[in-house]
Amino acid sequence: MSFPLYFSRKIALSKDNKNNLSRVIIFIGRLSVALGIIVSLITVSTGFGSKKAIKERLADFSGHITVKSTRSNSSYNTSVLDNQGLEINKIKELPDVQSVQKYAMVTGIMRNEHNFAGVIFKGVGKDFDSLRFKKFLIAGTTPKITEQGYNNGITISQKVANDLHLKVKDSIVTIFSKTDQKPVYRKFEVVGIYKTDIKMIDDQFVIGDINQVRKIQDMKPNEAGGIDIFLNNIDDIDTVFPDVEKLIGYKNYAEKATEKYPQIIDWISIFDTNIALIIIIMLIVVVINIIMVLLILIIERTNSIGLLKTLGASNAQIRATFINYTLIIMIPGLLYGNLIGLGLLLIQKFLGIIRLNPENYYVSTVPVDLNPVAIISISLGILIISGLALIVPSYLISKISPVKAIKYN
Repeated sequence: MSFPLYFSRKIALSKDNKNNLSRVIIFIGRLSVALGIIVSLITVSTGFGSKKAIKERLADFSGHITVKSTRSNSSYNTSVLDNQGLEINKIKELPDVQSVQKYAMVTGIMRNEHNFAGVIFKGVGKDFDSLRFKKFLIAGTTPKITEQGYNNGITISQKVANDLHLKVKDSIVTIFSKTDQKPVYRKFEVVGIYKTDIKMIDDQFVIGDINQVRKIQDMKPNEAGGIDIFLNNIDDIDTVFPDVEKLIGYKNYAEKATEKYPQIIDWISIFDTNIALIIIIMLIVVVINIIMVLLILIIERTNSIGLLKTLGASNAQIRATFINYTLIIMIPGLLYGNLIGLGLLLIQKFLGIIRLNPENYYVSTVPVDLNPVAIISISLGILIISGLALIVPSYLISKISPVKAIKYN
């Protein structure tokens, strides 16, 4: 063991430190480190958690990647997918693809004696991933689609249900308009109510049988207006997207879930700036306090510095000793900061105590993402940056004269 590390451990663990005047300064230093860790952990975990939760909700409802016909580029009334060059089976075989489901959409108006609501009727087939959708259900279920005949069951959002005073097993008439033709009337039974907390979805979408849309849109059996592609991990979208584009033909186009609602993505991108800003502020506070601790320790132990110089210790060895000493002092702050920060995050993750307004934040509770890499990086980052920041003020030791230091009282 080197002399600076050995000596710094001896003085850091000495019982004398508990009774000297520096204990208040050491306590403040440790407190600032602990608070810096707590605030940084909460900021990073909730910030990244919110970004991930919102993206996953968008993707779990409408697919991580969606393939549509170029003719339905700007319309909710989907046009028929072109089968030329469309390799659905090969898309399913891509290693990062979990499932693929077809759909078709048409706009309509739901109306009853209470109110009316403009909706987008999303017809799904027998390959609909009801298990993935289950997380959104707050009542009832999703329609059991067999694509044999017509299923009149629909799952509506809580927003639409409240506007029209509907509950499970109620009936509702929906009007669909067709170009140069009379409106088409359909009577549906509400079999389920969902809530995604994303206003753009909850205000509009109704889940029903794809055969209903096929009939309204004069589509042939087995034709679809698009396909939703679900991946194993939302972080793989950018990697898988080019492979999907090669398998959809030139008359269709692919769209990422992160591009489907640009206003939401632009909003959550602000999180990165806020996270960086808060961490920088916390880091500055921690570094200033640790530098203060070092300077107080140097002033308090001037006699020891003079004695070490008299015994032949170099300025570099003494500087290293005090830097190590200060970093050792930080360790309890790091430990308590992590324990308290992770404890608070675990409570929020499993109990969801802090709630949000979904109309403003797209989630009803504060999401938490406990990423081990981020957690370890915060502690190591603060420790390393603090160590580097201590190098310059430690040069004050080289200005101390051994003769004057020994006389110093």
